[in-house]
Amino acid sequence: MNVRNRWLLISVGLGVLLNPLNSSMIAVAIARLQDVYRLAFTDVSWIIFVFYIASAVAQPVMGKASDLFGRKKIFLTGLVVAFIASLLAPLSQSFGLLIVFRIVQAIGTSMMVAVGMAIVRIHITEKQATALSVMSIFLSGAAAIGPFIGGVLIHWWDWHAIFFVNIPFVVASFLLAWRTIPNDQPPTTVTQNMSFRKWFALMDAPGIVLFTAGLVALLVGLLSAKSVGHVSAWNVIALLAGLTLLVAFVRHELKAASPFIPLRAFAKYPAMTWVNVQFMLVNLLFYSVFFGLPSYLQMVRQINEFHTGILMLSLGLCSLVVSPIAGRWIDKSGPRPALLVSGILMALGSIWIVTLNASSPVISVCFALAAFGVSNGLNNVGMQAALFQSSPKEIIGVASGLFNTSRYLGTILSSLLISIVMGGTFNARGFQVLGIILTVVAISLVFMNRRRLESGQLASP
Repeated sequence: MNVRNRWLLISVGLGVLLNPLNSSMIAVAIARLQDVYRLAFTDVSWIIFVFYIASAVAQPVMGKASDLFGRKKIFLTGLVVAFIASLLAPLSQSFGLLIVFRIVQAIGTSMMVAVGMAIVRIHITEKQATALSVMSIFLSGAAAIGPFIGGVLIHWWDWHAIFFVNIPFVVASFLLAWRTIPNDQPPTTVTQNMSFRKWFALMDAPGIVLFTAGLVALLVGLLSAKSVGHVSAWNVIALLAGLTLLVAFVRHELKAASPFIPLRAFAKYPAMTWVNVQFMLVNLLFYSVFFGLPSYLQMVRQINEFHTGILMLSLGLCSLVVSPIAGRWIDKSGPRPALLVSGILMALGSIWIVTLNASSPVISVCFALAAFGVSNGLNNVGMQAALFQSSPKEIIGVASGLFNTSRYLGTILSSLLISIVMGGTFNARGFQVLGIILTVVAISLVFMNRRRLESGQLASP
């Protein structure tokens, strides 16, 4: 790989890591934000929800937009948007304003993720597999060490630092990307002459609005009911509105020429559908622990942010170490055995959570984190391999989009589950209940995978 390609890879990598880094650093900031803004746990959870909802919508949209306006332009614009959000978010005088900037940050960082891999694929033609693996390290590494970085920053400089820390990455990425990413080809005549109405249809704006509004209304109805302790007329209205909007979204997507989420693919390819369902459940399990354990350590065990970040390293490091080993195993034996072992580890980790109490050694938390870290390393490779096996080559782009949507839905569900179980205050009893629920889900996955493994159906085309 020549010097220019190396710098291009670094410039793109510094940009794409911002999305997973900011989605993971917040895990150790929940307790501090709850204290600063004097909010119930269910209310402060919106700092997680909005980031993943915005990312789920922005990434496929920006992927399409890059075909119209150019990948370099989208990448550089994303860096500018992320810079503005990271600069203004720490100055927020209210939690509502912080949420707004968090949404802007998610959109900006998603713009880089949406086109980063494509830029590498197009402009780095030699040792492309190596280049893509380096990009994966930027993505997975940032997510893995995010809680540790967040813990250190909050401990020494308070929560504002988890936003300011983005600025050096943004500036470095922008300066390098401006010089190293080749300019985009001029848009085609078709694209230049595209009317607003055609562009509107291509982006599937109605589908995006219905999906976002329905999801938000459903979350508002569920969380507000839990927060106040009873179901009011307002909660019922919000829940019904959310369900109605999501039903309308499904009907629209089935008729749309260029759907935001191509739902027909689920019915046409049942093996691919199972992979996406499993991936959503796997992320529900993983992120329930990822976001739940830092809050347990800080709010229940009174561990400070710095030591919480250090303990969370056992999850991230296990995941990073296992991923390359999992790759060699899966290349040899296929994804089925690895996914079965992953489910068993998640079940054991969930059972361990149930056994934790006020007198349990804090270091024992690392056992649960290590179990989920190893399982995540297996899943990162195994689920991707299962997707490739279950998806016909002609729709691999659509399949990858659906796969990422499943990831975000699983993450959103994990935050919803924690918020419903905990209510206004994170407590030890609620954490044990969460462990019981996760155990049931993990054991169900183990049995389903075992049955499909014995029948030879798991992740088969």
